[in-house]
Amino acid sequence: MVKIGNIELPDFPLLLAPMEDVSDPPFRKLCKMHGADLMYSEFISSEGLIRDAIKSRKKLDIFDYERPVGIQIFGGDEEAMAMSARIVETVEPDLVDINFGCPVKKVVCKGAGAGVLKDIDLMVRLTKAVVNSTHLPVTVKTRLGWDDSSINIDEVAERLQDVGIKALTIHARTRAQMYKGEADWEHISRIKSNPNIEIPIFGNGDVDSPEKALEYKNKYNCDGIMIGRGAIGYPWIFNEIKHFFETGEILPEPTIAERLEAVKNHALWSVEWKGERPGIVEMRQHYSNYFRGIPHFKEFKTKFLQALTLEQIDEIIEETKHFYQENVS
Repeated sequence: MVKIGNIELPDFPLLLAPMEDVSDPPFRKLCKMHGADLMYSEFISSEGLIRDAIKSRKKLDIFDYERPVGIQIFGGDEEAMAMSARIVETVEPDLVDINFGCPVKKVVCKGAGAGVLKDIDLMVRLTKAVVNSTHLPVTVKTRLGWDDSSINIDEVAERLQDVGIKALTIHARTRAQMYKGEADWEHISRIKSNPNIEIPIFGNGDVDSPEKALEYKNKYNCDGIMIGRGAIGYPWIFNEIKHFFETGEILPEPTIAERLEAVKNHALWSVEWKGERPGIVEMRQHYSNYFRGIPHFKEFKTKFLQALTLEQIDEIIEETKHFYQENVS
């Protein structure tokens, strides 16, 4: 059993990564249904929370069926991070996570996310400010370092553990890599072999299949795996990995009907959470992901993108289902 503070997780848990414009409540609900053990909100600006920005506040929405669930915050100011952690605490998540890994320029330029990788002392102060301002377990997600010449994850892991974090997720790339090249999990293995490290260490980066998940589990000795891009449009990956761990068998890929059912639920929950117009508009980014690699989908994708109501989406779902039943064996 893996523990984060007082949160008990299964042996070798599978975590859904916090992804901007992806890891919202509708998508998290799908991933929970399909086996995710711990999930996080999209990252939330500490400054936005303090300013009472509507978008930031909306991201605080969590639901009991998601638990355990964490809310992730980012920022570069100690006082703002402490205050935002206290705001987060009011909605009663199971934990608070700090983002020290986002490589996007608009975040880094504000001295937040992966921008903090250049200043470990600041990273420690920001973390300590959050830990001291909440009774919730605090975790961190970060990267190996700024670039190949400044990999500092060994020092980061020890110092953040010393100021009180309860788990660390390591995306095994540098900020300079962004999402390119291969993730180097050897660094994660080295952190796990450090006798001074007592908190759970979760690995992140490039896990997109049950086979790779098992390989990385056995090879790098981490306490669990966080899955990000591998789950986009494919929430089934969590149960597929678990089934493979238990049986050595690969589950069949989801059928067209199962993919369409996921789209139907995702659209419905998106509209229930955001309202019809924004819910339908924001669904448009997801259709291609659910049907990645499926032949003949282009015509239906165009129709989905033009839909303006849930009723229209349901009609397109039925049309798509009939087409594949009649034309694709």
